[in-house]
Amino acid sequence: MAASPQKPFNILLVEDEPVIRELVRSMLSDGSVEVVCAANGLEGLKLARSRPFQLILMDVVLPQLDGISVCRMLKSDPSTSEVPVYMLTAKSKKADMESATMAGASGYIQKPFKGADLMALVERLRTVVA
Repeated sequence: MAASPQKPFNILLVEDEPVIRELVRSMLSDGSVEVVCAANGLEGLKLARSRPFQLILMDVVLPQLDGISVCRMLKSDPSTSEVPVYMLTAKSKKADMESATMAGASGYIQKPFKGADLMALVERLRTVVA
């Protein structure tokens, strides 16, 4: 198999709901975008530190370790501090958004989200990375 001329854009999705994981993966994955999934915060933290990602999409409410804590840890780690983290969550109170921002999140996407908005975010970030 010939190597792709363009490096894939790697996204880590940390989401505990299997339906949402599959929806996002199928929506965003193509030949130039790879979506790797984690079902809980601890697994997401380990994956984020195991290989380079260009974007992390993460729920706030997660088993084992919540998304705000994971974001804070990733932003304090020099190997992952530059990776944009977008919280993908149903939590919509101003305090929730402020907590995410304080933890270092680059943005906050509320569920239910529009697929076109998520795809536009990925496309915008891909042009910055390219």
